[in-house]
Amino acid sequence: MWSSLASLWHDTKASLAFVERNFNLVKRYFAWEVVFLFYAIVNTLTIGLIGVRLGPEEVLYLVVGALLWGFLSVLFNEVSQSVSWERWEGTIEYTFMAPVRRMSYLLGVSFFAVLYGVIKTSILLLAVAFFFEIDLSGANLWAALVILVISSFSLIGLGLIAAVLPLMSPERGPQATHIIQGFILLISGIYYEVTVLPSWLQVFSAFSPATYTLRAARQAILEGASVWQLMGDIQILILFGIILIPLGYWIFTQGEKYAMRTGKLKRNG
Repeated sequence: MWSSLASLWHDTKASLAFVERNFNLVKRYFAWEVVFLFYAIVNTLTIGLIGVRLGPEEVLYLVVGALLWGFLSVLFNEVSQSVSWERWEGTIEYTFMAPVRRMSYLLGVSFFAVLYGVIKTSILLLAVAFFFEIDLSGANLWAALVILVISSFSLIGLGLIAAVLPLMSPERGPQATHIIQGFILLISGIYYEVTVLPSWLQVFSAFSPATYTLRAARQAILEGASVWQLMGDIQILILFGIILIPLGYWIFTQGEKYAMRTGKLKRNG
């Protein structure tokens, strides 16, 4: 029992160490963080301005989509690009050969992604609320937060699946992750209803966790829907998380073994 608790404590400290390390990287490249944050704010405001002529409801619809996509894309990017960051920093061999369980490393990366996404999205929300003078008095922000937390697991699972691409192909893997992200953006109804998609694309939207995240979060924010009223989408998101987290972990570990066996772990190109 004591050995199990000691092992759990060791794994927890290892995961938190990766969280701390990634926040230190944010501080190191803080100037770039400011640039990217400024771009994200301007991009969100631009999307919101598209709906000004159509009325406040359309503005809020677009802004909510932009904010939610910003959060989901941060989760996906931070996890899927983790291997690329390790290569960029020259720490990939130290990280992958260290006496740390791979699960501890991935948990640390994922936990950092959630914290980083929440901080960045909160700043965006404040900027948007100030710019458009949005009234959120009728929104159920608690239900929206529950949706985001639950959906985080499925997006992290997708990120783990995508993270194997830079492992298997140092030359093209990082670019391929953006193809996956772009496809999710297309089919998930970020800035429009899924029903406007061609019928053959609507089939794919049913397999995207972002589709259910956006639909449920919009209902919570725009209509004040409660957690109980959103239980159908919540159950689907929980199912996605249960499937994608173990699947993503298994695919990542298989990709790591392949990269080590073929000598692609350290190679940059």
